[in-house]
Parts: sequence; structure tokens; C-alpha cells
Amino acid sequence: MLTRSQTQLMHQHTISGKQSWTPLLDCFLITMGLFAVSIILSCASASAESEGGYEHGRLHLPFVGHTTFGKYPPLSDWTELQRVRERPDFAVLGVPNDMGGWVGTQFRSGARMGPRGIREASTLYQFGHKEVFDADTGETYSYGSVLDVGDVDIVHTDQATSLNRTQEAVEAILSANVTPIILGGDHAITAPVCAALQVLQRPVFLVQIDAHLDFVDQRHGVRFGHGNSMRRCLELPHIDSMLQLGIRGVSSTAKSGFQDAAAMGSTVLSVRKVRELGVAAVAEKVPLGAMVYFSIDIDGLDPSIAPGTGTPSHGGFLYYEVKDLLRSIIRRGELVGLDLVEVAPPYDPAGVTTTLAARLLLDAMGFAKAANAGKNTGHAGQPPARGEL
Repeated sequence: MLTRSQTQLMHQHTISGKQSWTPLLDCFLITMGLFAVSIILSCASASAESEGGYEHGRLHLPFVGHTTFGKYPPLSDWTELQRVRERPDFAVLGVPNDMGGWVGTQFRSGARMGPRGIREASTLYQFGHKEVFDADTGETYSYGSVLDVGDVDIVHTDQATSLNRTQEAVEAILSANVTPIILGGDHAITAPVCAALQVLQRPVFLVQIDAHLDFVDQRHGVRFGHGNSMRRCLELPHIDSMLQLGIRGVSSTAKSGFQDAAAMGSTVLSVRKVRELGVAAVAEKVPLGAMVYFSIDIDGLDPSIAPGTGTPSHGGFLYYEVKDLLRSIIRRGELVGLDLVEVAPPYDPAGVTTTLAARLLLDAMGFAKAANAGKNTGHAGQPPARGEL
């Protein structure tokens, strides 16, 4: 029989033993709780990532990091495109040349700063999302793989050398089976870019969005300025035909230029006519399955939303109109390249024009990537544009 002192000692030992296990139990419960939380967060992260989230790695806000286009990786030597391990869908090339208006645009110079301004503005749209959801249309798409290959080395006052270097750079991109996305510069750069499309060895359908026809043959001996570019393009044997959209107001091209454009195979539609016909009818003017090159002059859009340009013209397109035209036309054909020109950041300190330009370029890349994916799977994968509803 235990004595009272022994019973008290055992009781104290039992209590002491229970107390010694309490910290271990607490640690076990805490560990299990953390494990459960980690599983929940992991599932949430996986779910978010499947929707293009950025809950892992660097947050990489727009004002952080290097200012390449869309914060995509740089490639300083575009001749290396042939040897990169994973060939990109798009190569972004800047052409900071605004000598096309007889050594300066015909009204206000400054488009040479366009590539730099558009690159900076493009960071607004890159938070690390792998996919983009457009709440307006219900689309979910990605921009594809992209490299920023820098700028053409422009020689100040030497337009011929600068345009030749532009053609060589674009030929290098196309030869690598990569789609060029060109940041202008004034509209003179489109002629050498379209000349480079001969690398494709197939007819190309050219779509221009612009306030001006840019179809002057020559003026004071100048044949390769920003007022001549579309005529020079349509003279190329591989440019099959052209659709010129948004032409309006008092143009830099005389009536004879419009007659010449029609005779050479161009269809010219004003902003009013595009709105009257609707997006679907306009898109049908592009042959189904054609190789399509887009040339977008930012003054094709209304100066109320794109004031930063050398020759603004009232009565232009709005953002959604151009976006819907891009979607519908790209869906019909194969996008083989695109330039966006005449952005002059000095005249728009708020950056409205550059952010619009960047948004349109990213839209076009997303539509092209989605269209290619749809063709590979046998499904179009595109909703109707606003004008088709």
C-alpha cells in the first residue's frame, strides 16, 4: 500500500509529465495548421496561375525593371534569331526615324521618340500575367513569346542608309520565321519594311489605318518620305493589293493620288464609310487566308485619344473600332507583320497616345496568337467583333 507521501509524489510526477508533453502537442498542432494553410495557398496559387495570376516570384510592377517592350527579354543582335533555343512568335523592332517628311515630318517632328515612348507605356500592361482576360468580349488569350530586338541604327540626315538598314533588319527577322512588330518612327519606314516582305515569297495583302492616303508619287524630288510610302509599297511586286481605312478630311494627297491608288488595286474607305459598312463587311474585303501586313498610323485614330502625333486629323477612329478591325481581319488571314507609326510623345505629356499605341500592338499580337491556335486545333476560337453582332 502506498503511503500518503508516495501518492502525493506520484500525483506530482503525473502532473509534471503532462506538462512536459504540452509543448510537443502544441508544436504538432501548429505544424499541422501550417501544413493545411500551405495546401490552401498552393491550391489558390495554382488556380490563380491557371488564370494568368502572378502570386509567385517577383511582383515586377510596371515601374520596376528594364523598359523593353512589354518587359519581354531583349536580344541585342537580331541576326541571332536564327540560333535562339526557343524561337519567339514576335520580334519587336524600333525604327526611330522621322526624316520622312523631307528631313522632318511635314508638320511636327518627334516620331523618332516613338519607339522609346511606346516601350515605356507598354510596361503598364505587364504585371506578369500569362494570359489576358478581356471582360468586354469574354476572350482569354496570351500574347505569345516575344523578344525585343532593339532599334535600327539610324544615321541622322541620311535617309537612304537608314531605310536600307531598316529593310535589312526586317529581312533578318522574317528569315528566322518570326513575325516583326515595328515601332515607328514616321510612315516612311513602312516602304522598306514592306520591301523586306519579299522574303516570304508569297503575295501580301496590305491594310493601312491612317488619316492620310500617303500616295504622293514625288514632291520636290522626294520619293521615300512619309507622304509617299503607300505608293512605294503598292509598286512592289509582292504587295498584291491594299485596303486603306480611315482616310478623311483634307489630305496631303491630291485627287489624282486617289485615282492612282484605285487604279493600282487599292480600296479606300473613309471613317464614315467604315462605320456605315460595319466591321464584318470591311473585313471581308481581305481575301480569306491571305498573308496580311498591317500599317497603323496613330493619326488614323481621333486626336481626342491620340494627340501625340505630327499631323493630327479630327474625325478619326476610336479604340474599339480599330481593335475590332484588327481582330476580324487577323482572324481571316495570317498576320505576317505590323507597324505602328507617327507616335510623337513630346506632344502628349500625359502619355495617352503611347499607352494607346502599346495597347493596340498587344491586342494584335494576342489576336494573331489566338487565331493561329484556333487554326491548329480546327476551331476559330474568336468571338464576333462589335460590328458583327
